Amino acid sequence: MRPRSVTMLLVVLLPAVLAGLLAGPGAPARAAGPPPAIANGQDVPPGRYGFAVKLTMTGIPTPGGGRRDSSCTGALVAPRWVITAGHCFKTSQGAHVSRLVARLTTATAGRTDLTGTAGHRVEVVAVRQSPTTDVALAKLARPITDITPVRLSRTPPRIGAIVRLAGYGLTVDDDESSLATRLQTGQFKVVSLARGYVGMTGHAPRATTSPCAHDSGGPYFTQRGDEAAVLVSVVSHGPSCPHARVDLSGRIDTIAGWITGIVGRPAPSGSRSPAAARPSARPSGRPSGPAPSPPAAGGSALVSGDEGPGADPAVRTALAAIVIAGFGGVLALVLGNRRRRRSHPRSGVRRHRR
Repeated sequence: MRPRSVTMLLVVLLPAVLAGLLAGPGAPARAAGPPPAIANGQDVPPGRYGFAVKLTMTGIPTPGGGRRDSSCTGALVAPRWVITAGHCFKTSQGAHVSRLVARLTTATAGRTDLTGTAGHRVEVVAVRQSPTTDVALAKLARPITDITPVRLSRTPPRIGAIVRLAGYGLTVDDDESSLATRLQTGQFKVVSLARGYVGMTGHAPRATTSPCAHDSGGPYFTQRGDEAAVLVSVVSHGPSCPHARVDLSGRIDTIAGWITGIVGRPAPSGSRSPAAARPSARPSGRPSGPAPSPPAAGGSALVSGDEGPGADPAVRTALAAIVIAGFGGVLALVLGNRRRRRSHPRSGVRRHRR
């Protein structure tokens, strides 16, 4: 390689090396544990993602004057508020409304296995519809204080980021007998961003992992270790499941101000509720202490907290100094060789035209 090429290569590579050293270690490895799921997926382990909510609607009016039952998925965003899809509350003509439509709507939270009795079952008493996207807030008759709510993302997710979805929907489309009795989960990739929606495709355990009917309103979120989950979007609509195409979800960062204006802001990080002060026997969706600050939106879901020695600022500074010194020595050597070569007549050397 010619000296000029070597010099240019070193100049290009040095900033990247320094940036890597000063920024610390790369993204931590994904935490070990059972693989995720929704359609073409797997069950959630007991006690995980306690903020996930099943909304059961009994006696929804139909166009012919009859009644039907249905359900959606949601997530606890405050002790008395659940976020879900706006179309979970619509009239028989399909209009989204800020009121209850079914004769009875109940929220089941903190119950991974719906055949059990863990968690809470609370009646929904009011509804608010987002003015800009397919998102609604459902108010509970009484607060749920022993489950840590999800935190709201206030920055757009990064294209290519991996997020997780939890839902109580079908596992096979148009087959009501496949309605999950256990919370399901899967990993998805962010592939598009619009003003009110985020496009997602299946990532794991299969490319065809996808939300189904009754997963509407299910939370797409990121989470690092035992930190509180950060809500990115909620399931809105997409093709029949399972599939490998794009699903659209209601975007949260663009309406975070609207949400907090209704549900209130989270308690300061230094405060502790009586329920939060109790230790938890298992790392899950309900940490025993106050929720830490959320990770930056768009980060990978479920990553470990191990950072390694490279996280020490002093170590990174020393490594950067070594690299700079080494670069200076190599550059001096290359330039010296270049000057020496210029002093000799060139024979048979022809540069290619660019």
